[in-house]
Amino acid sequence: MTPRFSRNASLLSLPKIAQDPERYEVLLSAKAYRLKLLELIAQADSRIYIVALYLEDDEAGRSVMDALYAAKRQRPDLEIVVLVDWHRAQRGLIGQQDAQGNAAMYREYEARFPGSVRLLGVPVSHRELFGVLHLKGSIVDDTVIYSGASINDIYLEQQQRYRSDRYQLLGNQRLANAMVNYVDQFLIDCDAVSSLSTATPLSTRMLKPAIRRLRVTLQREQYNYYPQDLSESQVGVTPLLGLGRRQNLLNKTIRQLVVSAQHQLTICTPYFNPPSSLSREITKALKRGVKVKLIVGDKTASDFYSDPEQSFKVIHALPYLYECNLNKFVKRQQRYINNGLLSINVWSHEKNSFHVKGIWVDERFTLLTGNNLNPRAWNLDLENGLLLDDPNGLLHAKRDEELNNILCHTSLVHKPSDLEQLNQYPLPVKRLLKRISRVRADRLLKQIL
Repeated sequence: MTPRFSRNASLLSLPKIAQDPERYEVLLSAKAYRLKLLELIAQADSRIYIVALYLEDDEAGRSVMDALYAAKRQRPDLEIVVLVDWHRAQRGLIGQQDAQGNAAMYREYEARFPGSVRLLGVPVSHRELFGVLHLKGSIVDDTVIYSGASINDIYLEQQQRYRSDRYQLLGNQRLANAMVNYVDQFLIDCDAVSSLSTATPLSTRMLKPAIRRLRVTLQREQYNYYPQDLSESQVGVTPLLGLGRRQNLLNKTIRQLVVSAQHQLTICTPYFNPPSSLSREITKALKRGVKVKLIVGDKTASDFYSDPEQSFKVIHALPYLYECNLNKFVKRQQRYINNGLLSINVWSHEKNSFHVKGIWVDERFTLLTGNNLNPRAWNLDLENGLLLDDPNGLLHAKRDEELNNILCHTSLVHKPSDLEQLNQYPLPVKRLLKRISRVRADRLLKQIL
């Protein structure tokens, strides 16, 4: 069955897959996630599907690659597929010139171990700026590993620093099959998706017609599965997909989660840049007396942040732009902060960064997602999520443990002066933000970055 969602539908009407709460595990650190991922790969029996924005050519990335190839040597019949964004894989890091990207590493491994692992690039759009593969959820046998983390040193805490995220494991054959079937049918079998490990990869120009067809298909399709009735000892899981403005089931569900909140609403996002429709619904929730908690990353906890002492690039202004958004929001909603309905928690921990996303509603619904809850995620990238419906509170202890873990490095914002103001920013940042504001380019930037 393909789930559908009209504008005013109830969350309860979404079809669900039954989840045993004993087979639902929450990991609380990037290091724990890295160790568990490597452990599951080593133990895999039939299939491994790794889905990520990127798998980096660094120590952590190579440790995962080594684990995949070792598992294949141990069990030659093991099916191993790695899907990453087509564009991201073929460029270097921001600021690197003439870099071959992570695809060079994929070609190296293919040359050493030919035919062992399928390394595929998915082009959601003809240019990275206009949409990327932001799909989450890797599958090892019948376990779904759901995290917003990509695979590199900082996401997996391979060195001294980490990027905080959420890490969930769901042992669920029906859910795993639904996610694998979607990847097989609409990504792997698509003409636009091709190997990144071949010595002569196809050019994006050659793939343009196929990319257009793929995007149309992805805007239309959802996970297919047979829904189940839940017993009192089970939790419901609804897998969701979204791409583009129209027929976007994930966006509609996110909006409905905020609309349906009656008592409590918690939202996590690393970059405070909510779509206007979502921002309006948050304000409506406050007006009807819902206690709203926002957990956002401090500008210094952004992956775009650079120390003011270092050479300035335009991309380094983004965290300051997000802080300006937060400043304006605090000013607009000050009365709700004063009366205790709204709490804004800003995450910062040494030189680490923040990449946590998700929504919790009324101690019943939890959304696991890689969606940044910003206009880019709303309109351009291929996103997904898992909506957990827990009417009997079977996951409350795990839910609270995860939330408390996220909150432990946050501080409360009581008023705008608790945040840095524009006149306190480094001079290059101040000049740039004033310039783009004068020509109203900030509106465009907020839509695509």
